[in-house]
Amino acid sequence: QVHLAESGGGLAQAGGSLSLSCTASGPNFHPDAYAMGWFRQAPGKVRESVASTSSSGILSDYKDAVQGRFTISKTQNTIYLQMNSLKFEDTAVYYCVVQSGVRRPVSPNYWGRGTQVTVSP
Repeated sequence: QVHLAESGGGLAQAGGSLSLSCTASGPNFHPDAYAMGWFRQAPGKVRESVASTSSSGILSDYKDAVQGRFTISKTQNTIYLQMNSLKFEDTAVYYCVVQSGVRRPVSPNYWGRGTQVTVSP
């Protein structure tokens, strides 16, 4: 079992910034074995991958719509998502995810509970 504890998020104006963090824990979690990342789900839309990092933290991937605005980083068992130049369409519930044996989470093994990010126009 892997537990993902998310923090951060909240309300920001368009053009503003917010940050998220997620710490993984549990007897089955080994930082070197799990890729980590963030998915999001906006109202009425499917969940989508936003940003991810490899288990080493060296390789990162981003959804095109957030490239250059969002930055993911990793230290041991914690990942961070710095979100700058926020847009209204970034409004969503953001989920921390992990998946073992891959470069980036596609079908996550574990999900966090989610944290709300709301961007006002």
